[in-house]
Amino acid sequence: MAERSFAREVQDLRLGAGDVFHGEGILAITKALLQSGVGYVAGYQGAPISHLMDVLADARDLLDELGVHFESSASEATAAATLAASVMYPIRGAVTWKSTAGTNVASDALSNLASGGVLGGALIIIGEDYGEGSSIMQERSHAFAMKSQMWLLDPRPSLPHIVDMVETGFALSEASNTPVMLQVRIRSCHLHGAFETKDNRRPAMTVTEATRAAKRDLGRIVLPPAAYVHEKEKLERRWPAAQAFIREHGLNERLGNPEGGLGIIVQGGLYNNVLRALKRLGLADLYGESALPLYVLNVAYPLVDDEVVDFCRDKETVILVEEGQPDYLEQAISKILRQNDISCVLRGKGPLPMGGEYTVAVVTDGLRAILAERAPHLLTDEARAANRPPVTQEPLIEALRDVVPARPAGFCTGCPERPIFAAMKLVEGELGPHHVASDIGCHLFSILPPFNLGATTMGYGLAPASAAAFNTSGDSCGGGRKRTIAVMGDGGFWHNGLTSGIGNAVFNKSDDVTIVVDNYYSAATGGQDIPSSRVNSATRSTRHPITEAVKGVGVKWVRQIDRTYDVTTMRDTLREALTTEEAGPKVIIASSECMLNRQRREKPLKKQAVREGKRVVNERFGVDEAVCTGDHACIRLSGCPSLSVRPSADPLKEDPVASIDQSCVACGNCGEVAEAAVLCPSFYRADVTVNAGWGERGRHWLRTRVIRFLQRRREAARPVFS
Repeated sequence: MAERSFAREVQDLRLGAGDVFHGEGILAITKALLQSGVGYVAGYQGAPISHLMDVLADARDLLDELGVHFESSASEATAAATLAASVMYPIRGAVTWKSTAGTNVASDALSNLASGGVLGGALIIIGEDYGEGSSIMQERSHAFAMKSQMWLLDPRPSLPHIVDMVETGFALSEASNTPVMLQVRIRSCHLHGAFETKDNRRPAMTVTEATRAAKRDLGRIVLPPAAYVHEKEKLERRWPAAQAFIREHGLNERLGNPEGGLGIIVQGGLYNNVLRALKRLGLADLYGESALPLYVLNVAYPLVDDEVVDFCRDKETVILVEEGQPDYLEQAISKILRQNDISCVLRGKGPLPMGGEYTVAVVTDGLRAILAERAPHLLTDEARAANRPPVTQEPLIEALRDVVPARPAGFCTGCPERPIFAAMKLVEGELGPHHVASDIGCHLFSILPPFNLGATTMGYGLAPASAAAFNTSGDSCGGGRKRTIAVMGDGGFWHNGLTSGIGNAVFNKSDDVTIVVDNYYSAATGGQDIPSSRVNSATRSTRHPITEAVKGVGVKWVRQIDRTYDVTTMRDTLREALTTEEAGPKVIIASSECMLNRQRREKPLKKQAVREGKRVVNERFGVDEAVCTGDHACIRLSGCPSLSVRPSADPLKEDPVASIDQSCVACGNCGEVAEAAVLCPSFYRADVTVNAGWGERGRHWLRTRVIRFLQRRREAARPVFS
């Protein structure tokens, strides 16, 4: 169950020649794949490319009509390996994932693919997640493209241009027998616009047809001595072929004023930011016309030497806008200029930051500094004086730091993972701290307050593997060893955690504890189904219990908890795992449905029932102010966004009391935590009935009258102090 419906977007995939597509960049890429005659698509979901996967998953009928094979892959490595279909056959194939994390996972398959080369076009759509809003380590895909000699497209953020680059990427791949990476940043993926569509194309050869005409070319298989020939082929044939194609088809663009002693070379994906920065400096207009010459690198690798030389030959200064580090482009262009005796000054890193996201503000400041040094006549007095400090350094903004509390990322309201970590905190209070290995996924939020659990995170599904270093004998290390705890999600478990984590623990006779958080979906990437999902799917095989997989690789101590909100059971099971005398790895599978997906599923059904006049009961939780002590321990052990504080109505209680707001989804975690931790019994549950029957209405009327009578009687008896 994906995080949203793509029924409308699926219909847009059927648009034909002359129609106009309106939508996001990543959805435009999806349409462009079908227009390019792609034969198969695979990938692993993750921001910012999840929508591509989700839309294709909902478009099975259309794909079947065209003869296009689609798979949601078990991992990025699985997706990359499917490109093998383009090695021997003239079939266009595309794969996609979140980079650079996904590219690292896929590296083995990509290296072999790039070595032997491809016959059909192979396109790798990379969702480049770089910058302050990123959820992963800060690296660039550029390095992998250079290392494996794959070509890297970085298209200018414009829907018509991005769509053209998809088809061009396939053609470039076929012309040079080399896989091509298409890098799209988050801003490009979510850029809205329009483009004129073409008819969808049936693949020149489908994968089904290929199975009936099996082929084999020993020269494309990565075995010696062919592997050594591949290296020579890359340098002597594929690279020149790629450069010739880039040059002949004008993939890189010369834009802006063609004249001038100062020019800018910019990565295609940063084109819009550079134009906006030039507009702020008075050097571009609202329509994107630049007063300075621009050389836009829609192909970031390989560079075309003679194009670089031609652009720089008549310039006194060239500014290179290259996001991220190391400065691969700056080093390469500096070498090209030196080898060709071009004497212009190249400016890039230094005035522009070495690392970090090149936002409009960052680019504006960098360009202003370079222009002030090399071409001050281009800057107006207004542009020169506009070098203000960042908005975060303004006095009024800085003053907010003292009064507005920090808001770290956290679990959603009602998240079933929250009680797991509440139970871990309770056990920590009894047994002391343990080393906790964290994993990629929503559960990573447990590292932050209020839980403060987790010491490391090494990759998706790698928490148990990262804990393996601590798998030592207490006797051999001075005694007193405490078991470590690894936490990973069901998505990470199926990605690679079963083999690299659980299987490894069995093989090496680990005595540590692994908690598998089973929320029925790959929740962190948008709620996609996985093998252990409870849904009955017509296109995928699901309902495969994690417990069976764990037992299948040899784990003997396995505990299944079917309701994570039962904090007492969670606490007792974890305590048992950490203290039992039984040897071998201990695995706890803690299962409850992701609350976001549950709400997406149930809310429309309840709304429909209300419209039809059916009886609907909505649960709500609250706090009895008369009972609440005001110590707020419940908040410290829960951290639920709907659980906060408000001033007490009792004049004898100075401290604020706990309060539950209307965002509560009635998961019951607050009350469960209070009971497990033996806190005050101030929580209550109320059932709100919509479309109640006459009997219920009568009982409600009677109860209300009795309660009001008792309340008035109590008020009359209360002493009053003047």
